[in-house]
Amino acid sequence: MGDIGTAKEFLRNISYFRLQGFWWEFHIDKENHKFRAGIRFETIINLYTFDSKFRLILFDALERIEVAIRTKLVYYLSIELGQWWIENESNFYSKEFHQESLSEIDKELSRTKEIFIKSHYRKYGDNYRPPAYKTLEIVSFGCLSKLYSNLNHTIKAKDRIAKEFNLPNHHFLRSWLKTFNIVRNIITHHSRIWNRNIDSPPRLLYKTEYDFIDSPKNENSMYHCMSYILYILNKVSAGHGIKERIIILIEDSDFINLTEMGIPDDWRDQNIWK
Repeated sequence: MGDIGTAKEFLRNISYFRLQGFWWEFHIDKENHKFRAGIRFETIINLYTFDSKFRLILFDALERIEVAIRTKLVYYLSIELGQWWIENESNFYSKEFHQESLSEIDKELSRTKEIFIKSHYRKYGDNYRPPAYKTLEIVSFGCLSKLYSNLNHTIKAKDRIAKEFNLPNHHFLRSWLKTFNIVRNIITHHSRIWNRNIDSPPRLLYKTEYDFIDSPKNENSMYHCMSYILYILNKVSAGHGIKERIIILIEDSDFINLTEMGIPDDWRDQNIWK
């Protein structure tokens, strides 16, 4: 156990149930709660701390991607369709999903404290939603993802935006945004992330002129996901430093089972991680 006092103090702030997700892999007998030899409470704390630091790095990365997708949706779609393109249901494949998005947007608009939104309604009245360049500043990442995915395929900007992220077409970006939103939600709920398998992995990118990774064995793995996040960042956020922060964190944490994260032995030889 190590220092019992330290363990008690830790458990006053981090619940026993919350920690369970971090010690399962150390069990040799889960039913009787027997651990492998040499496993101490400090080992669990170290893993918990690693996960917390890893979440913060990924959140920083996803925040940069979120800002970029907001910007590109506003710019390219407003040029092609006008600044009230969100209002026009003819721009969207599913009218039902479009109405759901509008309902979600209205909820966000009604509860936001942003001065520029309140100023808009004071000037134009409650019946006039703000144009896209204002509205998309306050909606969730999930709403952004749904709006983009539901755009009609005939809209040229849909593929243009995907290419802005070094992706072949909108099918890839739609898939990647869905995955990134899942990861972001896990992070914002402060849930365990380090060895999480993602139920909806991003669409595999087999060929690219840019540095990437070989096709991973486990496309649901966190290694797969963090590599895709890094791929997008390299396009939209020059000098982001995310790669270096992830590498340092992993290399300084020799207690981490890289296989649990889906990280191959040669990961530092993969082009995107060199």
